[in-house]
Amino acid sequence: MVSPLTLRELGILGMNNRNIGFIGRYNQRKNYSQADNKLKTKSAAIARNIPVPELYGTVDYQFQVSSLSDMLHNRDGFVIKPSQGSGGKGILVIVGRDGDHFIKSSGALIDDREVRRHSSNILAGLHSLGGRNDSAMIEALIDFDPILKDYSYEGVPDIRVIVFRGVPVMAMMRCATHSSDGKANLHQGAVGVGIDIGTGQSICAVQHNRVVSQHPDTKMYFDKLTIPLWQQVLELASGCAGMAGLDYLGVDIVLDRLRGPMLLELNARPGLAIQVANQAGLRHRLLAAEKIADSCDDDGEKIALARSQFAAHTS
Repeated sequence: MVSPLTLRELGILGMNNRNIGFIGRYNQRKNYSQADNKLKTKSAAIARNIPVPELYGTVDYQFQVSSLSDMLHNRDGFVIKPSQGSGGKGILVIVGRDGDHFIKSSGALIDDREVRRHSSNILAGLHSLGGRNDSAMIEALIDFDPILKDYSYEGVPDIRVIVFRGVPVMAMMRCATHSSDGKANLHQGAVGVGIDIGTGQSICAVQHNRVVSQHPDTKMYFDKLTIPLWQQVLELASGCAGMAGLDYLGVDIVLDRLRGPMLLELNARPGLAIQVANQAGLRHRLLAAEKIADSCDDDGEKIALARSQFAAHTS
């Protein structure tokens, strides 16, 4: 067992330190809704010309659920998600149709009644923060970059970047698995791959907090993984800090085959498992990032300094 002293020496950021020292200190509560509400995030991103998945429509009231079929009748693929969901809960991914049935990313078939029931549960707050009434968003399916296709199974991989005062501090790619039901959620069994801020190359991969060398379903080895368009990914992540009015946040990004990096969502309370995937602590990097932010205002300069100071691979 690792001693508390060793954890401090490694710079491991704990829950209390994160909540009090960074989230509570640097994020104004009035701005939380910009990240907690995905519709607000999308609207703010569009206003700033930040690319996001296309929004097909929303369902805000229970009486609208019955007309959901009309909204979807020409859509072969789409995603239904709660506007105020968390932890990947309540996300339904449809990748095609088979007659009157919808095909989930897992290959399972569901009918129209199940889609309506799922949407109704979203509105009732089954998947939202605090169980509050919610709205359902219907978004375009991501046509993700084929370079990454073997690193995820039955779902779209996404990239989480922790940003502090506009400085990208730590990153990982979350890879869907069969056990995670095609969702990039570590708690449900997705694989987290630590990504070198300096190069975009993989550092270490973990599933259920255990180090793994290859994807459990595709058998692809993670040591060869390099994220394409890495500079653009960091630029998008850094730019989201000003948009959200949050100094400490997680930015979730997907790589679309045609459009490149796109903002998926923001998280005002990003989890700490990213440290395990990177085999490094956040605390030392956050202190270094504060010095970077104090020394310059330009996002490009912040990114350049972060890539230099936080690089794991030197060759």
